[in-house]
Amino acid sequence: MTDENDTRAIAELHNRWVFGWERDEGDAPFDFRHAFGEFYDFSSSDLRLYDDFDPEQRVATTAAGYGSIWEPAFREMVAAHHVVDDGPHVVTGHELAASTLTFVARITMPDGATDIRTTTSLVWRRTPDGWRIVREHNSTKVLPAGDLDGVLRVGP
Repeated sequence: MTDENDTRAIAELHNRWVFGWERDEGDAPFDFRHAFGEFYDFSSSDLRLYDDFDPEQRVATTAAGYGSIWEPAFREMVAAHHVVDDGPHVVTGHELAASTLTFVARITMPDGATDIRTTTSLVWRRTPDGWRIVREHNSTKVLPAGDLDGVLRVGP
């Protein structure tokens, strides 16, 4: 695979990763491994995965550990809708690649909705099974209520 093909592959993966977090009312219970098994290296113990939207701001060192941070909230969630706002911007090497993009989302919980803008940076490692996330850093800003009205789709 050429660097250009790797760059396209990483861009496509990062875009698909964003929409793996989508939730619609009535969806089956959120299962992190089912949703993200093709993205994270579940066999690695040298991961560093962080998202400041986690109220406890934990750093996970395994994909399963990262899933345990997000499964409770996403199982309680009514809906989550995303739009990529910028990117992805990708650099690739032979064994590692990095991608950054910004998305906006509306997260709807039983008690109301929160609009956010998140910049996400992922480091990918080439494995025998394809590119897998080994580093993740997400920085999120909560937007004013209703800021994304008319920007996001609603429903399936």
